Amino acid sequence: MPNATKIERVAELKEQIEGANALLLTEYRGLTVEEITELRRSLRDVDASLAVIKNTLMLRAANDAGIAELDEMLSGPSAVAFVNGDVVAVAKKLKDASKQFPALVIKGGYMDGAPLDAAGASALADLESREVMLSKIAGMLKSEMSRAAAMFIATQSKFLSLLEAYKEKLPAEAAAEAPAETAAEAPAEPEASEPEPAETESQAEPEASDETTEEAPADANEAQSEEE
Repeated sequence: MPNATKIERVAELKEQIEGANALLLTEYRGLTVEEITELRRSLRDVDASLAVIKNTLMLRAANDAGIAELDEMLSGPSAVAFVNGDVVAVAKKLKDASKQFPALVIKGGYMDGAPLDAAGASALADLESREVMLSKIAGMLKSEMSRAAAMFIATQSKFLSLLEAYKEKLPAEAAAEAPAETAAEAPAEPEASEPEPAETESQAEPEASDETTEEAPADANEAQSEEE
């Protein structure tokens, strides 16, 4: 029956498994304590920790974390690298260490919800690191931004050229249309008014006869008064 210490250790391992980005399993048979210490120190530089764990405890912790694919990898003396940073950088460190310490063997790993065999885990070391990929992506984005800026400037320059050409064309068109507009807007000459017909003698005569008639009685009275 497991004692309290083992239960606590399994709980710690389960927490480490769930918090890691990936797991890389190695066999350290033949490595000295000094070599394992040096390996741990190098892995800290890439945000990873190496732990020498009993297989039974690691299996129990993995099962508690919902991972059942590590059974075949956990045979023989095992050291597990808990990757909290870039898994590619950690794989490169382990591969370099295996060249320095031939007794170190990469047995496999677990990443993105899937197990990795020995070949797959070792192949991670041949990929470009996260920093390199980000640098390349940044370079591509910078190139695309420069290309977009150049296209924008060319389009703007073309538009300004067309605008200048259109402005130069306007005075010529205005000068050609001016005479036609002047002729169309010029006021028409007023038509000569017909002279009013002069009054005829027949129309004037009644006025004269009226004056004669009105003045006649006065003359007759004057003549009568003179005779008296």
